[in-house]
Amino acid sequence: MEKGLSSLPSILKRRALPALVTFAAVIGGAIAYLQITPRQYQTSTRLMLDQKRVSVSELGRDLTQLNSGTPGGSNPLADQAELIKSQRVLQRALTEVTAESGFRSPENELTVDQLSQGLKIKIVPATNILEVSYLNEDPILATKVVNAVSRAMVEDNTQVIRQEAANVRKFLEKKVPEARKQLQEAEQKENRYRQSSGIVSFDEQTKSLVESLANLEQQENTLSAQLQELRSKEASLQQVTDAKALNQAYAAVRGGQDEELKALRNKLAEIETQLVQARLSLTDNHPTVINLLGQRNGLGALYQQGLARVSPRNQSISSGSVAGDQISQDLTSQLIINDVERLALENKLKVVQTNRANLQTRLAQLPIQQQQLTPLTRQREESAESLKLLQSKLEEARIAEAQLVGNIQIIEAAQPPTQPSLPNKRTVLAIAIVFGTALATGIVLLLELMDHTLKDASEAEELLKLPLLGVLPRLLGHAIALEPSAQFLDHVGLVEPYRTLFKNLEFRSSEPLRSIVVSSTITGEGKSVVASHLAAISAMLSRRTLLIDADLRRPILHTLFNLAPRPGITDVIDSERSLEETVQRTNIPNLSVLTCGELHGRPSHLLESEAMKSLLIEAVRQYNFVVIYTPSLSACADAHTLGRQSDGILLVTRPGFTIKEVLQRAVSELTHNQIPIMGVVVNGITDQTERYYRYPVIRTYSEHQAALAKAQPARNLLDQVLKGNKAG
Repeated sequence: MEKGLSSLPSILKRRALPALVTFAAVIGGAIAYLQITPRQYQTSTRLMLDQKRVSVSELGRDLTQLNSGTPGGSNPLADQAELIKSQRVLQRALTEVTAESGFRSPENELTVDQLSQGLKIKIVPATNILEVSYLNEDPILATKVVNAVSRAMVEDNTQVIRQEAANVRKFLEKKVPEARKQLQEAEQKENRYRQSSGIVSFDEQTKSLVESLANLEQQENTLSAQLQELRSKEASLQQVTDAKALNQAYAAVRGGQDEELKALRNKLAEIETQLVQARLSLTDNHPTVINLLGQRNGLGALYQQGLARVSPRNQSISSGSVAGDQISQDLTSQLIINDVERLALENKLKVVQTNRANLQTRLAQLPIQQQQLTPLTRQREESAESLKLLQSKLEEARIAEAQLVGNIQIIEAAQPPTQPSLPNKRTVLAIAIVFGTALATGIVLLLELMDHTLKDASEAEELLKLPLLGVLPRLLGHAIALEPSAQFLDHVGLVEPYRTLFKNLEFRSSEPLRSIVVSSTITGEGKSVVASHLAAISAMLSRRTLLIDADLRRPILHTLFNLAPRPGITDVIDSERSLEETVQRTNIPNLSVLTCGELHGRPSHLLESEAMKSLLIEAVRQYNFVVIYTPSLSACADAHTLGRQSDGILLVTRPGFTIKEVLQRAVSELTHNQIPIMGVVVNGITDQTERYYRYPVIRTYSEHQAALAKAQPARNLLDQVLKGNKAG
């Protein structure tokens, strides 16, 4: 991301011309549009939807008040906005405008479609206000149209409400009698069922039954407790008195309390006493004993008859069960009373239980009866509510029909505009600037995407992963040729980049650099200029330098030094001349050039020959530095062949000209073939020269010495940096 942003200025600088042309074209089009577009005037009026309440019933609010729409449902303001643009409203407004303006010719007359297209409706946020605007070339006409539309909308709204009220009134006059009749029928059905079922009020009856049932349950619990107590007491009394039944107890009490029976018991007791005494002294056969036994038996028979007389149903009871003493009589009497009370409580408990069961049955039947009553009651209530609503609406309809009510009013009338609304110069220019900027940026990016050439020195170094040996300036036309050489050698701003390149070549080699091949990927990247000027710098630095033009197809170096093309390499290879006899001296001290010579039909055969190898060996032996100029790598394999016979290849690239894919492929082939690559040099960068070497062309030796003295600190610093790189 940072790299992309940092490269943006350089991209814009490279593509400045098409970007500026595109931006200027868009701005020019916007200005032309502003000039030729007719002026449009816009005016507006505002309508407000009132919250009117004109009556006491809900019908008036239904007719004259617009309730807020539910989420996702209809919006009253939006409905009214669409109604303004309806045919009937616009036709009424158009009729008013036509009558007021008095159009004379049909071509000047407005139509409903034209009025609808120019009319704009806007809902003011968070309010009940509609803003109606109209755009036209005539500001007076625009004002009349907007005001006419607003008045037509108010009149239409009033008439619609009045008409709706009349329709509702007619409808309700028929429905109210029907609703009253339905209410009467519902009331009759409900009353008949209440009479037949006995239900007066379900809630009250249910409450009463529940309360009665609770009381009976409480009574039942109380009686059950009392009965349990009596039964427990009865069991205790029966155990004490030994009375097994009520009749037996009653007879025992009666027998104990009867006076006659008391007398008989006393006589029997006396006779028993006499009989005991007689048996003590007499035998059982003694007349006295027999007489006493007869008396006892007779009295016993009378006593049994008396007991049978006092016992219920003349039942005989044993004499031992008779309560003769007062305590026995009291306990037996309590047993009788307790048993009577027990029987009474049992009967009462049965009655309570029977009543409770009856109440439970009634309570269970009551919801069933109420279930049949509920729809009748609901029908009666609905009929009553419906009748009440219809009567209130009928009243409201009559009031609304008699009045001229509406829920829309004009709160701001339109005024004739003084300034045109369209075209908006600021908006158009702002859009043009934004669009022009975006379009120019798009064109720049498109050109960058379509451009596969090398852009700058940093891209070359990153792309190839090779050392960048130098960035060379773009030479002026008079400095490309080295005849006369002063055009180049006296220009410090041109010499220093080549001197830096030469030093980098020296420092990157662990052994003394003797020969290099200068080539490029395609023709036109300036390898001939780099080779010739690099050789000139080497000679200027007091090294015996030989520049060999090994391009046997299109030789060019002899033109840069204004030399004859022959004799050259072909003459040496053919053994017609020696190397020393063939080289040509230049006006630059220590620099010699071996030109191509006569063109040969098979140049590759010559470069692959042993004679060529011997020539290069001889050149390295006689000279301190040999620069070999070859054709481009994509044209032929000459550079590959000569690269193996030298210290390495120096690749020349040119921003905006070198194709990255071709350059990468060439480097890959050289690396794969194990041909040493010294590094890459970027040729033709103008701004580097202008930025760092702003010196005039030096014509005299004194000027040259002064320039060297001025540049000496920078040169010393550069030498230290280069030496440090070499040591590292």
